[in-house]
Amino acid sequence: DVKATVAQILALEAAGCEIIRVAVPTMEAAEAITEIKKQIHIPLVADIHFDYRLAIAAIEHGVDKIRINPGNIGSVDRVKAVVDKAKAYHVPIRVGVNSGSLEKDLIAKYGGHVTAEGIVESALDKVHPIEDLGYDQMVISIKSSDVMMCVKAHELIAAKTDYPLHVGITESGTLISGNIKSAVGLGIMLNEGVGHTIRVSLTGDPLEEIKSAKLILKTLGLRKGGIEVVSCPTCGRTRIDLIGLANKVENLVQNYDLDIKVAVMGCVVNGPGEAREADIGVAGGIGEGLLIKKGEIVKKVPEDQLLAVLKDELDHWNK
Repeated sequence: DVKATVAQILALEAAGCEIIRVAVPTMEAAEAITEIKKQIHIPLVADIHFDYRLAIAAIEHGVDKIRINPGNIGSVDRVKAVVDKAKAYHVPIRVGVNSGSLEKDLIAKYGGHVTAEGIVESALDKVHPIEDLGYDQMVISIKSSDVMMCVKAHELIAAKTDYPLHVGITESGTLISGNIKSAVGLGIMLNEGVGHTIRVSLTGDPLEEIKSAKLILKTLGLRKGGIEVVSCPTCGRTRIDLIGLANKVENLVQNYDLDIKVAVMGCVVNGPGEAREADIGVAGGIGEGLLIKKGEIVKKVPEDQLLAVLKDELDHWNK
């Protein structure tokens, strides 16, 4: 469905997605890549399983990278056919290994269960045959739903190879559990300098994956730009609908390309002080609130006008 796929990719682009992967389960899907590429603005990766002909067709139709598991592509001749085509078109290959499909002999070798060492060995076993065919334009992806095993595996493979690593916690779950697992796992790896591209894997709207990825990168200081919202957790002094206001502010700031910090505070006792590190903020009182800039109170407005006043400030920020 070219129209629906393009619409989703454009929405993800607008949210900040920088690389997009699409499943290519049929020849019709591979052929659709040509038209999809015409309408999008970011690199397109084709996700291929089992049928080597789909990888070849995807490359011929203009894909920017292919993701394969050489183990399920088939014979050496079929893998060679894919590698030769990738080489001719200068298309990199992402070699993927998932802990859920680790080979039985590697499970047995490392004590009868999936281990970080086994995942790494499996990945390198997939890389070497492609190297032997004279191609080194590869990205390695090793994923596990076990966060700390995934971290250990990436630490091990980063010490063994210089290939770029695509990192993520696979099958991490729904919005809450998936975000927490991804933030912990990716946070550790990225802070150690491991990883070149990232995916936050969530069972949900893929737009949420992009929001989370951007926030993880910003929290680690690896990306700048975009408004950061800080808000207090509410307490006995809160006299406004702080939770509702904070959520509205978070939705509001998505529309601005400003590298600033916005504070949403629940009371006028600590609000101005807590908002001092922010560029601008609001703090609630009893049915009213304060607009604060750099810790200084600018004006007092009724509670129901706080969001509008903040929006007006953001609209005119660069002026």
